[in-house]
Amino acid sequence: MIRFDAVSWHAGAFRLDAVSFTVPAGSYGVLMGRTGCGKTTLLEILCGLRQPTGGRVFIGERDVTDLPPGERGIGYVPQDGAMFPTMTVREQIGFALAIRKRPGAEITARVKELAEHLGVAHLLDRLPQNLSGGERQRVALGRALAAKPSVLLLDEPLSALDEELRDDLAALLKRLQRELNLTALHITHSRREAEQLADVRLRMEAGRIETAPAG
Repeated sequence: MIRFDAVSWHAGAFRLDAVSFTVPAGSYGVLMGRTGCGKTTLLEILCGLRQPTGGRVFIGERDVTDLPPGERGIGYVPQDGAMFPTMTVREQIGFALAIRKRPGAEITARVKELAEHLGVAHLLDRLPQNLSGGERQRVALGRALAAKPSVLLLDEPLSALDEELRDDLAALLKRLQRELNLTALHITHSRREAEQLADVRLRMEAGRIETAPAG
C-alpha cells in the first residue's frame, strides 16, 4: 500500500497542499495531470528524495516519512531511465545490490535472473549509448527491481517510445506487477497507458489529488 496523509511541500510559488490518497496493496495506480502540476515531486517525496513540509507518508503500515531512500523498500524508474553513462547493463542492474554490499554471487545470480526475465541477457556487457530506447527502459526496470522492492514507482517510463514498443512494455509492466505482487504508481500523460494499466486512476489538479475508478 502507498498512502499520503495530508502531505504538503513548497518551493517558491509552487505548492502541494495537504495531498492525501491511497493506492491499495498489490494495485497498479496511474497518476495523470498537467505538466508542472507536481507529479514528479510527489514521486520524489515518496522515494525520500524530497522531505515534505507537512503530513506523513506510509508504505504498507510503515511510516516512512523520515526514513532515507534506501530503507523504504521502493524501486524507482525516473524519466528516461537515467542510466549511469559509464556502467554496463550488468552493473546498472546490480547497482542497488552493490551499494548494499551484497555478496558478489548474489548480485550475479540476481542480475542473470532479471536480465533473462526482461529479455536483456544478451546486452549485459553493453553501455547505455549502445542500447535502444526500449532496451534502456527494460534495464532501468531491472535496476529498480533488483533489491526486491514492495513498491515500484515509474515516471513516464514509456513516453519516449513508439506505439508498438509502448504496448509491449506496458504489457510487461502489468505482468511483472502482478507476478511480483508489487504496489505500483506510474505517471503518464497517456490515456491509453492508463486504460491498459490502471487499477486505480489518480489525477493531480491544483496541487491536490482526485481519485477515479479504473476503466
